[in-house]
Amino acid sequence: MKLVIMDPGSGNLASVKRAFQKVAAEVGLAADISVTRNPADILAADRVVLPGQGAFAACRRGLDALPGAVAAMEQRVRGDGVPFLGICVGMQLMATQGLEHGSTPGLDWLPGEVAPMDPKGADGRPLPLPQMGWNALAFRPDCHPLLAEITPGDQVYFVHSYAFSAALPGDVIASTDYGGPVTAAIARHNLAGLQFHVEKSGPVGLRILANFLKWVP
Repeated sequence: MKLVIMDPGSGNLASVKRAFQKVAAEVGLAADISVTRNPADILAADRVVLPGQGAFAACRRGLDALPGAVAAMEQRVRGDGVPFLGICVGMQLMATQGLEHGSTPGLDWLPGEVAPMDPKGADGRPLPLPQMGWNALAFRPDCHPLLAEITPGDQVYFVHSYAFSAALPGDVIASTDYGGPVTAAIARHNLAGLQFHVEKSGPVGLRILANFLKWVP
């Protein structure tokens, strides 16, 4: 298996690579895992991962600054149907648009927009932003292979002030609660995305990465 982790100029690329190497070894999978900015690597990949952190607009600019990268992703992911995983802002870029620092077009792979959060506590007062730290996942058991062997209530690590608002509720496979429901994971066909930093989410995050390596859409 050849797995490529795209480098749009932001994201915990080394941490993501190490996490995938760890789980590939644990499940006994021979995997060539690399970080790349080369469209040819994307076109040859069996799985594509797009991490990202920071502002939506900056991450989109970083992606667009890689000549041929978006076209290669469109061909390999959308055309050929290889499994794709977006992490944090990499997930957000799957949306139609992001509203951070103005409106910025996303990849428009899953319809929706990435909008600022406005969380309120039980007393009606604003909760701190970004949402930073561990929070529980809510989902229907057996709803998606990515969440196999994960239990509702398991906690993962979030850092974000903007959230994916899906146009189609069925694209949301998991949520978390931060002054109301917040999209935590999305999926459709061969596409999947995680708002949380899966590489920083301990054993639960590693299990999700192992599930992605074994996932056959």
